[in-house]
Amino acid sequence: MSNTVMERLNELLPEWLETSRLHTGQGKVASYIPELVKASQDELGIHIMDAEGNHVSAGDCGVPFTMQSISKVFTLILALMDHGEEAVFFNVGKEPTGDDYNSMIKLELVEPGIPFNPLINAGAITVSSLVAGDCKEEKSRRILEFFRKLANNDRLDYNEEVFRSESETGHLNRSLAYFLKHNGVIKEDVEDVLCVYFRHCSIEVTCADLARMALVLAHDGTDPITGNELIPRRYVQIAKTFMTTCGMYNASGEFAIEVGLPAKSGVSGGIITLVPGQFGIGLVGPALNRKGNSIAGVHLLERLSKEFDWSLF
Repeated sequence: MSNTVMERLNELLPEWLETSRLHTGQGKVASYIPELVKASQDELGIHIMDAEGNHVSAGDCGVPFTMQSISKVFTLILALMDHGEEAVFFNVGKEPTGDDYNSMIKLELVEPGIPFNPLINAGAITVSSLVAGDCKEEKSRRILEFFRKLANNDRLDYNEEVFRSESETGHLNRSLAYFLKHNGVIKEDVEDVLCVYFRHCSIEVTCADLARMALVLAHDGTDPITGNELIPRRYVQIAKTFMTTCGMYNASGEFAIEVGLPAKSGVSGGIITLVPGQFGIGLVGPALNRKGNSIAGVHLLERLSKEFDWSLF
């Protein structure tokens, strides 16, 4: 079945992508991180990979971009591998918020003052503090090594310009982090934790890298191409659940209805998603809708899911 689908994708995907590209004019490139403004609003690319390593790509799939919030999925997995569920979820919750991803409101109003889930900024900052390591450099090194292993790409690295841009302008994230420190959620030095957080958000990838990482999630933690078991199945289940309930910001419910796949987006325009047991998918389209997701990317994924009946629901 995979080969048949890949053949149809190879035939249809370029035209579908160009149709979706027409929607980029309705979105806006993220501007609150100054370095991200440099992305082209018209870009749209996708890479789809199956368990045999066959792949189909279309559009601007070779354009590098930073992971941003997509990285939160994998730092969560690494923290779970380091400490287990009980320790991680003592510090961060498991529920959607209904608020903006960078909101502080529920930290103030809802006891016990821990982030609602690991995919909002407050939750991801908390998770960054939980990654094992004696210093910020060791934490960041371990994260990058883990991402390289999942992507099967030893050349993955940080975009230093984006890292500096985030670090210099991340005032709201600093407010969140210091409030978490005040609540006793973060135990370490706040600036060190933020350095780790900003660094993993600034790891630069292509659509192919995301597709390979997604393929590992699609196969419950095993890279089906190499046969290497990289993540315990239980932690993949947890990650995919959060991707479904919280991964597309405040459009997660709508995405579940219209696409029906676990996914995580980032404000650079990237989206990682997967078809369980079949495909890993990486996509980029910097023009964002009002909810912070790639407007053309979501349109393309809706069409793919409906055409190939990929929805889990």
